[in-house]
Amino acid sequence: MKPAPKENLQYCMIWRPEVDMKSQFTKICFGRRILLLPLIVLALFSCSNQKGGAQNKNVKINNYELIEIKNDDLNAATVLKDFSTNELLNLGMRSDTVYVRAFADVQELGTKEPFFLEVKNPTLRYLELFVKDFSGTYVSQGKKGTVIIGDGLNSHLAPSFLVDNLGTGDLVFKLYSEEPISFETSIYAESVFEEMDSRRMLLANIYIGIMLALFLYNLVLYFSVRDRVYLVYCLYILFISLAQLSLAGYSKLFLFGDNYRFFEVSAVLFSAVSGIFAVTFIRTFLKTKIIIPKLDKVLLGIGVIYGLVLFTRVFSFVELSYRLTDLAGMLVAVFFFLSAIMAAKSGYRPALYFLIAWSFFLIGVVIFVLKNMGIEVFQDLASFPMLVGTALEAILLSLALANRINILKKEKEQQQQGKLEALKENERLVREQNVILEEKVKLRTEELELTLKNLQNTQTQLVNQEKMASLGQLTAGIAHEINNPINFVSSNISPLKRDLHDVLEIVDEYRQKGKEEFSEATRKALNDLEEDLEFSYLVEEIDMLLRGMEEGAKRTVEIVKGLRLFSRVDEQDVKKVDLHDGLNSTMILLNSAMGRVNVEKHYSEIPMVECLAGKINQVFMNIISNAIQALQEQENNEHPLVEILTSVVDKDWVRIEIKDNGPGMPDHVKERIFEPFFTTKQVGKGTGLGLSIVYKIIENHQGTLEVFSEEGRGTSFVITLPIYQKTARNE
Repeated sequence: MKPAPKENLQYCMIWRPEVDMKSQFTKICFGRRILLLPLIVLALFSCSNQKGGAQNKNVKINNYELIEIKNDDLNAATVLKDFSTNELLNLGMRSDTVYVRAFADVQELGTKEPFFLEVKNPTLRYLELFVKDFSGTYVSQGKKGTVIIGDGLNSHLAPSFLVDNLGTGDLVFKLYSEEPISFETSIYAESVFEEMDSRRMLLANIYIGIMLALFLYNLVLYFSVRDRVYLVYCLYILFISLAQLSLAGYSKLFLFGDNYRFFEVSAVLFSAVSGIFAVTFIRTFLKTKIIIPKLDKVLLGIGVIYGLVLFTRVFSFVELSYRLTDLAGMLVAVFFFLSAIMAAKSGYRPALYFLIAWSFFLIGVVIFVLKNMGIEVFQDLASFPMLVGTALEAILLSLALANRINILKKEKEQQQQGKLEALKENERLVREQNVILEEKVKLRTEELELTLKNLQNTQTQLVNQEKMASLGQLTAGIAHEINNPINFVSSNISPLKRDLHDVLEIVDEYRQKGKEEFSEATRKALNDLEEDLEFSYLVEEIDMLLRGMEEGAKRTVEIVKGLRLFSRVDEQDVKKVDLHDGLNSTMILLNSAMGRVNVEKHYSEIPMVECLAGKINQVFMNIISNAIQALQEQENNEHPLVEILTSVVDKDWVRIEIKDNGPGMPDHVKERIFEPFFTTKQVGKGTGLGLSIVYKIIENHQGTLEVFSEEGRGTSFVITLPIYQKTARNE
């Protein structure tokens, strides 16, 4: 019987096809109404009228003309384009200073107090207002704009002029902007404008307070649960708030001041960054990659478009950046809503929160678009539904994320309960299996006892095989080392024969000439022959070749002597031995296997040691050859090194340490290296008896063998032998 499978927490949290969608929608809409009530009251307050009568209504100009001015004569203007039916003037991108004429209905104002004329575009760099008086002269009312320092930079969102007398109502705007030029003009009574401006600032501060509280709230949740979606949502709240404040002009007052360049790019840049985080948030929050993978790819494409918006705006492709922003906004409005609907239909409850929140945001967008089309829903506060919509969206999504914690907690409890039941079932199965295993263990114990006896016999055979393997290694080393000097001697035989043949030829020539009287010509001929044959060089070469042959012969003698010292076949009793000779002879035999491994000897003065020389040399051979093999298998070791150190301990003991800078051994391997048949080598490359035999030899000599190893730091074998043996021991 198998234990219960683990529940997939993420899967359980997402897929809930049995949820009653209608009831869930009702709970979401009305279950949090207490939390949403302050914001709804704020929205109604922002859209309500503060004053009654005609004074509360502003006068909007809906008669514009794009004109051309020559020689700065405003009376001699040429009309380039008529916008007589539009309250919103849209000139698009303009690379030079433009003049716009507007006509205001002065009689509609119905008051004699000074007026505020507001041009609702906070990104205008330069704006100068001219009013035509009853004498036909255009009088400048001042300069405003983001680049005008001093009197031009005021505390209002958009350029506004306090005008004592509108004269004939014939107005001319001289303006310049590197952003798209689009604005509408409203005229207010002074008292109405100041009160409305105060309401705007109050609502903006409330909006900032709400969004800042939501940002900090979700940031705390992120540090509490360490869920990435909370961090993404915090960044989305931050940048969507900054984008809305920049669009309304508040960032100029609160953030950038007279730094007009940052203010101009802030609306597009903040919108693009908020769009990127919005795409990231919806993909994470709605699990689109799992639930709706096809739409997930579309959302990725929208994120790419927002990335292009950033690129184009940073590199001053202003008009293209605005077009891409409009395109991305249109795609967001459609596909975010569609993604939420499809996720909600699949049974994912958090999608309902997103659907409601996005609906509020879209309502704000629609009201803002209607305002741009000239359809007034909330009069001069038509831009505030965008702020209210984003605030409602942020609150609802924050509630959804808070609810996510409860869902995770509930699912975790269910998962833990399932694990507890599975553990109980596993415990019962374990008890049943223990009874069966005890019976099997009894049978296997008898089989193992029989097998142990067979293994002991096999061990004896393998020990002999290990000895034969060591003997084969010795034979191979001897053959390799003797082969080189013999080849050296044989390769010198041929040039030696050739040189001797030349020498004999000269001697023969002298003998032939000696039969005759040595004349001048003869001597000259003989001298020429010696020079042609380079007689002096021949003598030197013969000497060099003979010395080479002598050197090869000496090396052959040393190798044979080293083999004799290592094997000590003629010594079967305990005798005093120079351990340095044994180490040196071992290194000679292992010279062919060294490769790139370096050996450093640090010998101290030690006395002769009573031991079986052949057995001790076998110990040296096994330990050093293992070290060489480990170093050669370590490819990333640039300087493989074996160090041999000898010293005297307490006058009666000698210490031999053989260490390397190889890969080392983990603890579980180090604890078993002296066990018979244990090996880390590949099949066929080791029997696992070498170090067990070494340990037995040192034990029979009444010594100790210790190993120190750290993974990645190398291995050290320390042999301690008594200088004197009480009794002769044979293995």
